[in-house]
This record gives sequence, structure tokens and C-alpha cells, in this order.
Amino acid sequence: MPLVNWSQVERVTFSPLIALQVIHAEMLTIARVFLIKGAVVAEHSHPNEQFTTLEKGRLQFIIEGQEYELAPGQSMLIPPDEPHVVRALEDSVAMDLFVPVREDWIRGDDAYLRG
Repeated sequence: MPLVNWSQVERVTFSPLIALQVIHAEMLTIARVFLIKGAVVAEHSHPNEQFTTLEKGRLQFIIEGQEYELAPGQSMLIPPDEPHVVRALEDSVAMDLFVPVREDWIRGDDAYLRG
């Protein structure tokens, strides 16, 4: 899979406010995350290091009680096992890169996204 056209990657709706396109490679998972204003990704953590880049909109991350606001073109690194919450302050599109692969997503252990 040397070339990816995101317009051909299946978009999966998790709730009326959250949808994802996901690609699992051998060592990493990459996802385009679509969040409608008001969407909340409940507090969760995972053993994966996460690097998020915001393409469009505005997102608020809450990590250890501290709030961070991302604007388009900004990125944030979330360490492994760090509990975090995400709120969409505007309709947003983010690109999330996870290392290693999100095995929980492959198994379907993603209830926190479907809330």
C-alpha cells in the first residue's frame, strides 16, 4: 500500500458527531477524525503514543487537568497511557498518528468513541 487516496478510505460513523477513516500499517495506525462542534471524546488512555495534527476547526484537549486548544496547522503529542479528553469547539478534522498499531481499534474495543 505505497499510495493512499483518503477519498477512497472507508469513513466509519461512531456517533452522530464523530466519524473516522483509519489505516493500520505494520507499525502504526493513522486516522482522519471528523468531529462536529460539541462532540466529546470521553476520557480514555491507550498504550500508544499519539501525535495529532489539526487540519480544520478547533479542538480542546484536557490532559492532567490542563486545557490545550489546537488551531489548524498545530500539532500535539500525547504520551502513552496518558488519560485525555477531546472536545470539538468547532467542526473539525484532525489527523491522528498512533505508534504502535491501535490493536484495540482492530478488536473493536472503542466504546469511548461511541458514547
